[in-house]
Amino acid sequence: SFYEELLSHGILKPLTAPIEGMVGKEGSCNYMAPQGISSVVKYYLKQSAGADVFYEQHVTRISLRDGKWEVSRKMGPPELFDIVILTMPVPQILQLQGDIVNIINKSQKQQLESVSYSSRYALGLFYEAGTRIDVPWAAEYITDNPCIRFISIDNKKRNIESPEIGPSVVVHTTVTFGSEHLDSDPAEVQQLILSHLERIVPSLPKPASVKCQKWRYSQVTKAVPNCLGQMILHTQPLLICGGDGFTRSNFDGCIDSAISLAEAVKSHL
Repeated sequence: SFYEELLSHGILKPLTAPIEGMVGKEGSCNYMAPQGISSVVKYYLKQSAGADVFYEQHVTRISLRDGKWEVSRKMGPPELFDIVILTMPVPQILQLQGDIVNIINKSQKQQLESVSYSSRYALGLFYEAGTRIDVPWAAEYITDNPCIRFISIDNKKRNIESPEIGPSVVVHTTVTFGSEHLDSDPAEVQQLILSHLERIVPSLPKPASVKCQKWRYSQVTKAVPNCLGQMILHTQPLLICGGDGFTRSNFDGCIDSAISLAEAVKSHL
């Protein structure tokens, strides 16, 4: 039903562009988001009937105050909440300070500590309108390069090629390269990726701008064991965590966790 709804609103469309080297599971279906994956999140926020969303709020501490949760952040004063739902990567839950440190019991802590993630870098190359990128594919999985695993001509993959909008290329590194260079200088990493890219696709024109992004928690390689998409850390007031770290790193995994979180919260209201 989630896919049907998103497809009917044009938020998702079937992936029809040629993707070289993609290994598909039998019976699986692939989609793409023409306006980017953030459009899926924006669509659901719009359905929330007036939820106020605040970005760039770096939570540092969660403590109990008079039957509510006091949440502190890097910038700005602390705020009080009746219910707190945490969906950041699991290692970041364990980095939080305050009463939460003692609220997470020993067995929960062991479960949370057992979660592991792959790390990688993503590189975006942005071009002026009218630039031609002459390759026969929309995206390609690379199997024989120590640095690059995936290259996508993003507008081609999303079927939105247009003379008014400049094309963009997205590059993902291999997991091994990501972990080896996790704490390297970003400028050096960017240069390394670009030099490998030049060898793989020598015909690429010079981009107007480049953005290199470190993705410390890229995909879950080992999720929280024996868990149904969420974990209740405290019942009154409710403190609960979920996300792909409690299922798996794909859209289905996120939906499964979201449903189990919603059901757990509803039963506490």
